[in-house]
Amino acid sequence: MTTLAQEFSKGILKENPIFRLLLGMCPTLAVTATAVYGFGMGVSALFVLLCSNIVISLLKNVIPAKVRIPAYILIIATFVTIVDMSLNAFTPDLHKALGIFIPLIVVNCIILGRAEAFARKNTLGRSVIDALGMGIGFTLSLTILGIIRELFGAGSVFGFEVMGAAFQPMGILATAPGAFITLGVLLGLFNFIFKRLGIE
Repeated sequence: MTTLAQEFSKGILKENPIFRLLLGMCPTLAVTATAVYGFGMGVSALFVLLCSNIVISLLKNVIPAKVRIPAYILIIATFVTIVDMSLNAFTPDLHKALGIFIPLIVVNCIILGRAEAFARKNTLGRSVIDALGMGIGFTLSLTILGIIRELFGAGSVFGFEVMGAAFQPMGILATAPGAFITLGVLLGLFNFIFKRLGIE
């Protein structure tokens, strides 16, 4: 059995949802035009993943097998609604920017996948560690993608100008093709690094 440290780190490195498993591509490509948007989506997904893993782990022996998936979706949808309403109340600009991708967390394969593959089979403690590792890995991935796209596409990071007045932004990075290009380059880079480190 893996240790808690291994359980936590796998979501950040070995089983990173974006750079290793290629899960959650829809929000990854759609909302990472800036670092703030990527970070906001990542933290939202982390909250939903953590809360749903906790509830599903606690109720795993109560939920009938025949209605397992609908029950998981209902639990996940509850926490997504909390996130959606909270963002709308406290950060309306971010809520508007993320748009439909907040409600779509309900069907994010990372969230449902961890519920089905992990939380229903493991203890509460391990489910929390798994959710934190996967959620932080997802958040870091989106934030890295957003930082690169914002830096070279607008000359800023988290809204702060860093490249100076002489910088000529690469406008394509702020568009959908730019998201594919950036993700492709990062996938190649991380695959090379992981191969050199012996991470399979």
